[in-house]
Amino acid sequence: MLKDHAKLMQAIFVSGEVVGRKKLQKMIYIAKKVTFPFHERFQFHFYGPYSEELTLRVEELCNMGFLEEIKEKKGGYFQYRYTLTEDGKEFLSLNEVDMPFLQECLKDMNEQNARFLELVSTILYFDNLSKEEVTNKVFTLKASQRYTEEEIAEAYQYIEVLKEKANLQIV
Repeated sequence: MLKDHAKLMQAIFVSGEVVGRKKLQKMIYIAKKVTFPFHERFQFHFYGPYSEELTLRVEELCNMGFLEEIKEKKGGYFQYRYTLTEDGKEFLSLNEVDMPFLQECLKDMNEQNARFLELVSTILYFDNLSKEEVTNKVFTLKASQRYTEEEIAEAYQYIEVLKEKANLQIV
């Protein structure tokens, strides 16, 4: 059980700080899709792939004192910041998580905005479809986001960059 908790802790640790629940969900989903061993199940939701398991795991880590969740009021909504606590860092030092290249991928993702990560994760969710079918899904399911064909092309390129960073070298 705690192995999956440790993987999530490692992800947040190597990211430094993750700002936003949606962003954290997208980062873990994308990392999973580029073959990092995260086991949370995801379903398609209003903002793209979402995992109730991941939400519960974050809550458990906060309750155990391993993860700090800071709630900030931003205009008309709340934003959450996640960082590892000192106890969390100590736990990780005793429970090694071996995921080479995770830091390179997550740091890169953490520099992207949540809107772009939502697009990338949506494209990955429908990766069994052709690019044309995925584009149609994005335009239909994400109409309110008003993604452009250029942004979709950029997201596909970004996925390839992440796969290279994960050392997958997929052609």
